[in-house]
Amino acid sequence: MYEHRHAPLAPRRVFLRRVAGHFAAGSILVGGSLAGGMAGYIRYEHLPWRDAFVNAAMLLGGMGPVNPLTTPGGKLFAGLYALYAGLIFLVAAGIIFAPVVHRLIHRFHVEQDEDGRTK
Repeated sequence: MYEHRHAPLAPRRVFLRRVAGHFAAGSILVGGSLAGGMAGYIRYEHLPWRDAFVNAAMLLGGMGPVNPLTTPGGKLFAGLYALYAGLIFLVAAGIIFAPVVHRLIHRFHVEQDEDGRTK
């Protein structure tokens, strides 16, 4: 997927396309997780979609639910979704920042000639 450590740095256009692709993948993951959280709050807590959105988004953002939980199923769902949301935050950050970190580390491994230009 990425260039080998002995290969030269990818051109800026390729790098930016890679960043955009990773950002899209991370956004799809977060959007799908948000939709799943909303569905759970609607199903188990009988919340309107706007309140379900706020609760799911707050959990994905690391803040916590807004509405008090009233049903046993809703409490179980919210607990499991909170654990899931914590992991998704880390996974999405890893996906989004992977090309940037790779390019930074790859830059240290590129061989240079006497003038400082990459070979």
